[in-house]
Amino acid sequence: MARAPRQPRNDHRLDLPKGARSGFSTFAPRFQSRDRFGRFTEAIARGMGTPWFLFLLSVVVVLWMLWNTLGPERLRFDSQALGFTVLTLVLSLQASYAAPLILLAQNRQDDRDRVQIEQDRQRAERNLADTEYLAREVVALRLAMKDVATKDFIRAELRALLEDLDTEIKNESPK
Repeated sequence: MARAPRQPRNDHRLDLPKGARSGFSTFAPRFQSRDRFGRFTEAIARGMGTPWFLFLLSVVVVLWMLWNTLGPERLRFDSQALGFTVLTLVLSLQASYAAPLILLAQNRQDDRDRVQIEQDRQRAERNLADTEYLAREVVALRLAMKDVATKDFIRAELRALLEDLDTEIKNESPK
């Protein structure tokens, strides 16, 4: 069975008009999914916010400083005399990437919170409308119950009818 040739995939967003697409996206790397990149940044930010990351970073810094202070002279790669310049650059690079990743993760969390708040508001409106409807129905049932004949009323009516029948039978029967 022959398959039709596959059409090239068009990843343009359908919720934006054609003119609203940004022009710099042709130069930026194309990610398969914004959501995938967002999840990646959140994982990095989440990892950087753990005690284990701080502990491991501290261990690496201490080992770095010990090696470059106490290690063999010819194997040292960062000079203590210059104030551990390479270590400073590495930590600065790590910080320069950490800040935007954390901001991206916070923005995604803000978006999720905004959606959750909107859903909660809509759910609260539906619950209020349902509660008001049920309250109106209960009031209508209470009003209708006042018009409904009770058991005692029906018994009294039946007794009265039986007495009427008894009197009619007595009046019609020959004496």
